Amino acid sequence: MNKQIEMDAFCARLRDGMTIGIGGWGPRRKPMALIRAILASPVKDLTIVSYGGADVGMLCAAGKVKKLIFAFVSLDFIPLEPYFRQARQAGAVSVMEIDEGMLLQGLRAAAWRIPFIPTAVGLGTDVLRHNPDIKVIDSPYDDKEWVAMPALPLDMALIHVNKADVRGNCQINAPDRFMDEWFARAAQETVVSTEAIVEPEHFYAPEEARNVFWERNFTHAVVHLPGGAHPTSCQPEYGFDVSHLTHYAKSAKADGFEAYCEAFACLQSEAAYQDKVGGLAHIQSLPLPTY
Repeated sequence: MNKQIEMDAFCARLRDGMTIGIGGWGPRRKPMALIRAILASPVKDLTIVSYGGADVGMLCAAGKVKKLIFAFVSLDFIPLEPYFRQARQAGAVSVMEIDEGMLLQGLRAAAWRIPFIPTAVGLGTDVLRHNPDIKVIDSPYDDKEWVAMPALPLDMALIHVNKADVRGNCQINAPDRFMDEWFARAAQETVVSTEAIVEPEHFYAPEEARNVFWERNFTHAVVHLPGGAHPTSCQPEYGFDVSHLTHYAKSAKADGFEAYCEAFACLQSEAAYQDKVGGLAHIQSLPLPTY
């Protein structure tokens, strides 16, 4: 029942051409240490499914992405992720650009092992014009039409959490879990990075158990990575790093991603990365954002 692994074991699970769903939301609770491991690996031709932030921008800039399925790619206070923007404008990646609710329904369909879910989301919009593979169907019960949002099955989901035990129980204490439970359920394999490893008894208390949003059988591997969401936030431990993300965004118009990657994202280890950005104590001191 011990699902804890090290980073090299995570990298060994990666394969070219995988469909990988990435939890989190924009600059919030992204599994960035796992993303940095992918950047340093030889894996390529990935299909990425994400409510995107720097995770998507970095993977696109590194040439790892063949197809992107997304609802948005934003750093919040920087509205459009700069390296995603470059890739999108250059036509460097194939895309399925859909509404936030449609992406959720696609994950739910995959989780429930059904081919599609009927939804009103997307009706009357250009989403359907730009995605002709998404069909509109007639209701068998009335005269209404529905969007048949296809399932988005994942080979692997990557999620960052506040606490986990070695059996795969995971806890998100922030008010921003968003769709992470559906990424976990839609995937053949879910790898979780966590701020802290706790004993299984931690989850016996009702006030702790209520922040567990998917069953442990949907978690296949746990990597202990304190600070592993940096430069995105992981409330209540730390906020997102405004200074670092600003530097990252400016690099898109200056030295480019190769220089940024060499300086930060593609270092030999996560420990080396954290030392470069000021250390774990600095990361954990970053103020929480106010929305």
